[in-house]
Amino acid sequence: MKTFTGRTAAITGAGSGIGRALALRLSGQGCHLALADRDAAGLAETAALAGPQVRVTTTGLDVADEQAVYAWADTVVAAHGAVDLLVNNAGVALSGTVTGLSLDDYRWIMDVNFWGVVYGTKAFLPHLEESGDGHVVNLSSVFGLAAQPLMSGYNASKYAVRGFTESLRQDLELTGSRVSATCVHPGGIKTNIARAARMDPSVADATGRSPQDASKEFEALFLTTPDRAARTILDGVLRDRRRVLVGPDAWAIDSMVRLLPTTYQRIITGVVRSRRS
Repeated sequence: MKTFTGRTAAITGAGSGIGRALALRLSGQGCHLALADRDAAGLAETAALAGPQVRVTTTGLDVADEQAVYAWADTVVAAHGAVDLLVNNAGVALSGTVTGLSLDDYRWIMDVNFWGVVYGTKAFLPHLEESGDGHVVNLSSVFGLAAQPLMSGYNASKYAVRGFTESLRQDLELTGSRVSATCVHPGGIKTNIARAARMDPSVADATGRSPQDASKEFEALFLTTPDRAARTILDGVLRDRRRVLVGPDAWAIDSMVRLLPTTYQRIITGVVRSRRS
């Protein structure tokens, strides 16, 4: 894909954060938009901000609902005639120790973060093939490259997205597909994901801090704006990158994990432990 002008992009989680930033950048380049989110008010605001210069459709969507995702894909093609770019961006966060979290907690985050990506990819792939030059963008995380204490559910879901997307890219190349795929690993992005996260009481037990304080401390580490993230992601699509790292923290952690994996594990656990004292 060499240009977004005149194309159609489908984006989940478009009501705020990276999803909104992607929508606004794409609309500024003449790309039509099919936007989805559970947040109806945020979705409407994104659509209004995208302006009248492109065709914009919106759909209230829970990406964990398989049938709803497939229905949305068909609706997008019916409304726009084709779809060229899919961004599986919607995601949630979950904090807690493995002991503290319930199996339902794990099912919830996997349903959204992993299965939502699988449903979206599977539902849109035939339509992207028909476009003749399609692209799938799946949002993993820096914690799909390196684990973090108290985030086992989130880590597992984002590692799963990484593995799925890397294999998808290989499948597409192996079969001579006209579709490509990119896995994105954002570092700390200035969005509301931490505030919206589910946080188990075991976080306070492990860190000595309230869920509210833990969330604020985590947000303080966010370095990159959604607009900067969107710019980096779209540049990666145009360059057909297999993997896109977003933010200096993502680059730093990726380098440390590859070069000094044992050291990284000790450092990250030590940092969390030191905050308790």
